[in-house]
Amino acid sequence: MPSPSDRPRVGYVLKVYPRFSETFVVNEILAHERAGQDLRIFSLRPPTGGRFHPDLGEVRAPVAYLPAQSVKAADLWAAVRAEACARGPQAAAGLVADADAVDPRDVHQALALARAVRDEGIAHLHAHFATTAATVARLAARLAGVTWSLTAHAKDIFHHEVEDGTLRRALSDAVGTVTVSDFNHRHLRALAPEAAQRIHRVYNGLPLGRFPYTQPAGRPSTVVAVGRLVEKKGFADLIEACALLAASGRSLRCRIVGEGPLEADLRRRIADHGLDGHVELVGPRTQQEVREEVLSAAVLAAPCVIGSDGNRDGLPTVLLEAMALGTPCVSTDVTGIPEAICHGDTGLLVAQHAPAELARALARMLDDEPLRVALAGAARKLVEQRFDGDVNAARLRELLWPAGRSPMLARPSLEAA
Repeated sequence: MPSPSDRPRVGYVLKVYPRFSETFVVNEILAHERAGQDLRIFSLRPPTGGRFHPDLGEVRAPVAYLPAQSVKAADLWAAVRAEACARGPQAAAGLVADADAVDPRDVHQALALARAVRDEGIAHLHAHFATTAATVARLAARLAGVTWSLTAHAKDIFHHEVEDGTLRRALSDAVGTVTVSDFNHRHLRALAPEAAQRIHRVYNGLPLGRFPYTQPAGRPSTVVAVGRLVEKKGFADLIEACALLAASGRSLRCRIVGEGPLEADLRRRIADHGLDGHVELVGPRTQQEVREEVLSAAVLAAPCVIGSDGNRDGLPTVLLEAMALGTPCVSTDVTGIPEAICHGDTGLLVAQHAPAELARALARMLDDEPLRVALAGAARKLVEQRFDGDVNAARLRELLWPAGRSPMLARPSLEAA
């Protein structure tokens, strides 16, 4: 394994760091650091929530918060003049051309990031999400004379506000892009065929040592669901399914972990169906508390849907965590989920927006303990094969900033994953 001095220093660019719902980012950073990767983290906005996962304390990379306030024209042009002095008038002219139609605040942050790249000897920038973070990383990399790469997830690909032209520009300009499922991979390659050979699938991974497997025999008949209380998680359908199960005379307990804008609506649905005492919204939990919730349940439900705004999950991390821990899963056939949940093999799949089908799958899982045990064992094996965090982080480094070779060189020819 190369020592840290052998690896080019990489800057991670994120819109908000840390963010409670983005455990996959922390998992990835820690995997890189275990391998000796020298990192710097740049956040475009300060965190607004007060809840943070304990794993954050293990991240060694320093974090810098770029100037996030609204920028006055005089301040922006002062920064451009400073860039012209540092790099020459041609660099400033190039910035004006590259920044066409870009929010002035993003330009201001790109200028600050470019200075940090030069001052700290950063050889490569990597942005998570193909939105503001990608825009700032792209401009800063161009100014500082380094390369940049991108991880595209789901909302930044499919949300109705995403402009295909802007996304295509990022895909075409980056030295390489990774995305988190084969479903996304096919979509992005079709969107930007000129960049197809530089777009790769690398699954989000887990630190498997922190998710020891426990056989799901003998667990109480509890259904657990975890995620933000937003449309794409499909929790409204889960409540409808629970109502159908309760109407059939089944004694039911369902715990929904998370917070979000739909909390009031979901509480109303629970009350309208008379499910108080059966379905509970338990609020947000730390990562360790989520593991305990998942381990205490007979089944995890992830009834994901494509939202009315086009938003959807790429491949929910909580599914992988449950599969690793030994809690069998019922989910939907949306986006990349069938790449982890193989129906009848590593879990059960139903159609989205099908509460009756979801209710039948949950009842089957709750009633058939041998099925739960068999599915859980196969799911753990699949996670070990496809979703090992250290292996997948190494794959990302191999594709986007190979050890021992500076990405300052001409854009490499990367084989598709």
